[in-house]
Amino acid sequence: MTLKLLWGIWAAINVIVFALYGVDKRRAIRGAWRIPERTLLIGTWLLGGVGAWLAMRIFRHKTKHIAFQVSAPIGAILSLLLMLLASARLLNLI
Repeated sequence: MTLKLLWGIWAAINVIVFALYGVDKRRAIRGAWRIPERTLLIGTWLLGGVGAWLAMRIFRHKTKHIAFQVSAPIGAILSLLLMLLASARLLNLI
């Protein structure tokens, strides 16, 4: 796998998670069927922490739920650390 592909996949995951939070916020406003919190949290932990954290800030969504307050920043940090580690490995730096 190339470095560009790796970061592209990571970015795509984060865009999808960001969009899920946005859709859920819109549905919450409209009183429509919601995306389960479990789905949002799974996306956060499957490398989508940055997208989740940004979505929480931009959409002001799930900001009062402790599970999301904790998961998004930790998921973002772990996601970035994992990506940096994988990048260093691909570049034979470690």
